[in-house]
Amino acid sequence: MTRPPLPPFTEESAIQKVRAAEDAWNSRDPARVALAYTPDSRWRNRAEFPRGRTEIEAFLTRKWARELDYRLIKELWTFAGNRIAVRFAYEYHDDSGQWFRAYGNENWQFDADGLMEQRFASINEHPITEADCRLRWPLGRRPDEHPGLSALGF
Repeated sequence: MTRPPLPPFTEESAIQKVRAAEDAWNSRDPARVALAYTPDSRWRNRAEFPRGRTEIEAFLTRKWARELDYRLIKELWTFAGNRIAVRFAYEYHDDSGQWFRAYGNENWQFDADGLMEQRFASINEHPITEADCRLRWPLGRRPDEHPGLSALGF
């Protein structure tokens, strides 16, 4: 199975890869997201270290069960060869109604088929009010006309 665009990345293909990842994560479909990773993919996400698609899918299922109304924007930071670095922000609320905004950076490494072999994420978050939410669109894919991170000043 291949997941174009394939490395080595150009600026255009790296941007396409980042948007494809954003779209998949905004689907909040753990099985769909997990298919973008190699069967033995390695992650670091906060204090969790999922390995392989099965653990990734379980991690995402837990994540989206507690991070409600999740909306994410990713933006290319840099790229070289088979690696891409992104920055991101996402907003969600918990089951008590408390809203949060998380910011972070991810480093990605891909195999020759365009599947992600490694994902290392560093994430910080803080509580916000619902009125402070800036990532507003119907659940699912971010509309093309919605501002990205730079335009939002994040």
